[in-house]
Amino acid sequence: MYRSKMMIVMRRDLKMRKGKIAAQAGHACIEAVLMALKKEDRMNDFQITPDGMFLNDMGKRPTPLSDWFGYGCAKVCVYVDSEEALLDIAEKAEEKGIIAAVITDAGMTEFHGMPTKTCLALEPLPTETADELTGGLPLY
Repeated sequence: MYRSKMMIVMRRDLKMRKGKIAAQAGHACIEAVLMALKKEDRMNDFQITPDGMFLNDMGKRPTPLSDWFGYGCAKVCVYVDSEEALLDIAEKAEEKGIIAAVITDAGMTEFHGMPTKTCLALEPLPTETADELTGGLPLY
């Protein structure tokens, strides 16, 4: 049985307002989940009921993504202090075949009109796998 979590990596060096941080993390989470659903060809298995959201596993092998939905959608937010460090994590994830949804803000409310990479979210992963990529980063 899996115990999965989603890691969100924020750029602390940008000194974003709290609302901006929340919005950027939200963008990253949504994109990572949608990309993971597509990767597993499970878009049609996603269901929303009065009791919450879940992946219908009828006849399918459980995955870290279905486990994540089944056990509370755990998210952990950590930080880096540069774009380079953020992109390094994304590159290492890609090398392992792991989805890293990197978010680029358009710069309309902050960053003086300049598109800026603000954060990333990794697809839901078993704890051990997530920790290989982000375990050494401090909590945000």
